[in-house]
Parts: sequence; structure tokens; C-alpha cells
Amino acid sequence: MIKEYPFNIKDLHTTPMGVVRIRRNLRLRDSVDVVSFCRCLMLDAFAQFERKGKNWYVTAGNVKITVNANSNTIITVHRI
Repeated sequence: MIKEYPFNIKDLHTTPMGVVRIRRNLRLRDSVDVVSFCRCLMLDAFAQFERKGKNWYVTAGNVKITVNANSNTIITVHRI
């Protein structure tokens, strides 16, 4: 079964400040690629996508990922 996503997951990226913010919020090591980490969470079969205004909010596992809908930029990730 192929799942369709509301945006192109392959084009996800973040800013250098975003990397720092995501690592801090999730307590990830410096060796972890945060974009790949977030992409893997979004690919989970139970991930839920919700659009509010200019952002997508993806709830996967125990985190909520905020993605800008126009630029596919991961803005932040928070534990829930």
C-alpha cells in the first residue's frame, strides 16, 4: 500500500538554527541527521498530518513536527 503525503517529504530541509533547535528539543546527539530523523517519523504508518494556516503539523509517535507548507522547511519539533 502506498501512502500519499500532503507535501513532498523528499524535499524536507531545515535551517542551521532549526537543526540546533530540533536537537535541543528532542535531546538528540550531534551525530544525528535531524532531517532524516524527522522524515522517518513522518513515514510511520500512524503519522497524522494537519494543516493550519501556512504550516503542516505532523504528529508521529510522541513528537509534533511543524513544517512550513510553502517551503517544506522543518521549523521545529516538540515532544508531546
